[in-house]
Amino acid sequence: MYLNAMLLLAAILFCIGVYGVLARRNGVLVLMSIELILNAVNINLIAFGAFHTTIIGQIFTLFVITVAAAEVGVGLAIVLLLYRNRRSIDLHQVDLMRG
Repeated sequence: MYLNAMLLLAAILFCIGVYGVLARRNGVLVLMSIELILNAVNINLIAFGAFHTTIIGQIFTLFVITVAAAEVGVGLAIVLLLYRNRRSIDLHQVDLMRG
């Protein structure tokens, strides 16, 4: 597999993720889009690590996966709190929870 193919795949995933974050109002879909962005970063790290024949890209990928797991935990807790208070996971209602 060539480096260009991996970078193109990562760029496509990143663009889909950015579109999902900007265009969606559903909290769960926004979290899934953020995961797509982080997976694009992981593909870049592994591709450049393989290109330079080093393992550092895979080590950084493990850190990114750890941060992504923590982000999903906190994000889902916020979405559940929003649903419990408003009976909707529409992110445009988040500013109504100021207090």
